[in-house]
Amino acid sequence: MKRRIVLLGAPGAGKGTQAKRLAQRDGLAHLSTGDMLRAAVAAGSPAGKAAKGHMDAGRLVPDDVVFGVLFERLDARTPGFVLDGFPRNVAQARELDQRLAALRLPLEAVVDIEVPDTRLVARLSGRRACGGCGRNYHVDFLPPRKPGVCDDCGGALVQRADDKPEVVQERLAVYHRQTEPLIAYYRGQGLLVSVDGDRDVADVERDLLASLGATTAGAGRRA
Repeated sequence: MKRRIVLLGAPGAGKGTQAKRLAQRDGLAHLSTGDMLRAAVAAGSPAGKAAKGHMDAGRLVPDDVVFGVLFERLDARTPGFVLDGFPRNVAQARELDQRLAALRLPLEAVVDIEVPDTRLVARLSGRRACGGCGRNYHVDFLPPRKPGVCDDCGGALVQRADDKPEVVQERLAVYHRQTEPLIAYYRGQGLLVSVDGDRDVADVERDLLASLGATTAGAGRRA
């Protein structure tokens, strides 16, 4: 089944994990704008060159450049895709709708992965990465055998600056202010389904697939 889906959710909700699993399972293009921006810069594509100056200076990449990178990958020949964490606001959602309509590729479903803020803070602030080999850990869910030391290479485990509790709280505040209005926007289009993301990855995936089955079937009837 070649679906066209957006995954929403706050930082740490598990969008990236579920997007990768869904894309692998159904043969969809996994479209993460952050990953695509970095790849476009590395490849030296026209949109990548436009993005590079902003990224090197630590500025937000303008919407027109982000859309340029996205639609270098997405065209009328794209059989199906899952958008991971994009759009980030209602203005982007409206432009995305227009561009997809021009390609005759309207969205079929939007999944909101719901996790309470307290759990998100615990998830993100507990993450650690090895400064040597890059292996990821979590102090509660995936601890190393020896605290603070990588099992593989013996390197010291470090916490990313944006995973510190005070920074996580700010990231969540930005999400609630800028991105959460998309829930009402897509609900108004009859595309939104919500999934409880505060569970094991496999349980979330099972319910996500069940919800998508019902939603995309409905989209087919509406078409």
